[in-house]
Amino acid sequence: MSTTLSVLAELRGIHNCLQALVERLDEDSLRRQYHPELSPIGWHYAHCAHVEKRWLLGEILGRWKGLGRDGARYLPERAFKPERGRRLPPRERLLRQVRADQEQTLLLLSGMADRRLPEHPLLENDYLPLFFLQHHQQHYETMLLVLAQRAQARHRHQFFPERRLRPAGPETEFVALPACSYPVGGERPEAFDNELPAWSPELEEFEIARRPVTNAQWLAFMEAGGYENPSLWSEDGRAWLQLSGARHPEHWRQDARGWWYGILAEGPYELHPDFPVHGINLYEAEAYARWAGGRLPHEHEWEAAHRLHALQLVGVVWEWCGNAFFPYPGYEPFPYTRYSQAWFDGRHHTLRGGSLYTRPRIKRASFRNFYLPDKRHVLAGLRLARDGSGRANRPAGSGQPALQLVHTTAESA
Repeated sequence: MSTTLSVLAELRGIHNCLQALVERLDEDSLRRQYHPELSPIGWHYAHCAHVEKRWLLGEILGRWKGLGRDGARYLPERAFKPERGRRLPPRERLLRQVRADQEQTLLLLSGMADRRLPEHPLLENDYLPLFFLQHHQQHYETMLLVLAQRAQARHRHQFFPERRLRPAGPETEFVALPACSYPVGGERPEAFDNELPAWSPELEEFEIARRPVTNAQWLAFMEAGGYENPSLWSEDGRAWLQLSGARHPEHWRQDARGWWYGILAEGPYELHPDFPVHGINLYEAEAYARWAGGRLPHEHEWEAAHRLHALQLVGVVWEWCGNAFFPYPGYEPFPYTRYSQAWFDGRHHTLRGGSLYTRPRIKRASFRNFYLPDKRHVLAGLRLARDGSGRANRPAGSGQPALQLVHTTAESA
């Protein structure tokens, strides 16, 4: 059984992206853990290769010898995060080993290896190579987030933006969508288990912002005392705020003049007033939404509006949704339980869209990202929503949403 050439080409492409990123880094940058939530870049690189070996050699060919030892290093459930960097092999050996593993994967999937892959349900319709491809694309994005943390750790206040970011009012253009049932979810072989099965929830009338909240609008929230006003924050949000002391998005910094700028993997940069804000967690997003007189959308509202091409600037930042990550009716874990089911705990919240670091295949309408509400290292922002006319605002997760394009412009209370 062999894989479609176009999928093989995509898989080789992400292999090359991973390799190019790693090859430009020194030993210390590969091993160092720059953020408590993010594993070292070298570990992500080795983990991707191990996942391919575990499924192809282990699950399909039954050749488990040696995989247990590697699993102790490269499986997240077995490798203690603070020790992952220390346990990596030396840089040159790591690079050679992963390159060899990647070539073995491509030979096996193409049917050109000495031993051909047997017929197997995981290989039907290119499911497993598509799984590898998207798995690696997500880790590639995480590796870029690690580089962003490295850039922030190394920065020494030597950047002066040419233009000062100034606050802008929270005026927002909304699109009104009528009560209706709307299709959500994906299809195999591309969709992950948490996108399945596709279904059509009944959504009440709602309105959703055309564009995400911008840097200039976020600065207005900051200067209006948004971080200091406890009435805007949930109980958990207030606890996080007191513990963290946060007063601005994670990657924002000020120069000697008090002008704001940002730092990502590429280094410091000027904050464009109309670019979507990111570097905020769910608590911050909820506080802004209250301040602006709106709420966060339920993920079904977001997907319904996106499928109707009602949203602009999708895929620039991940967008926090107002509901916890949950299984769709009829959900079945596949290809293994831990991928999604472990995170249906009522604590992880859904994000939609994608960021500048997200690969195009991941930016589909049905893709569901999920994080704990206090996480800020993700390139995540928000888009406002509100109930349709005649309905009082209610928590986004307590009802079900819907569609028809009517333009309204409103200024927040």
